[in-house]
Amino acid sequence: MSWVILIVSGVLEAVWATALGTSEGFSRRVPTIVFAVSLTASMGGLAWAMRDISTGTAYAVWVGIGASLTVAYAMITGDEQFSLVRLLLILGLVGCVVGLTLVGHD
Repeated sequence: MSWVILIVSGVLEAVWATALGTSEGFSRRVPTIVFAVSLTASMGGLAWAMRDISTGTAYAVWVGIGASLTVAYAMITGDEQFSLVRLLLILGLVGCVVGLTLVGHD
């Protein structure tokens, strides 16, 4: 169950990062609320998952999921330019996260 919570928390990290970017310095209400709620849930889930998963592995997986999804979403929506190099780097990051989960089971 800790791994499921960690994955959901990683997805929520991408949500809060995206909402932060669209909040325009917390001047837009809805993105600011989405940011606050998803940040709280993401951090809470990370903390919960760390009860059963080592800190280094949990944090790396959480950041990897969040960063990959944030960049992928930005490329899909056109906020960041798509390139083959970016795609390969994201896939490399995902590969490293998967590798950590395979060798880092507690």
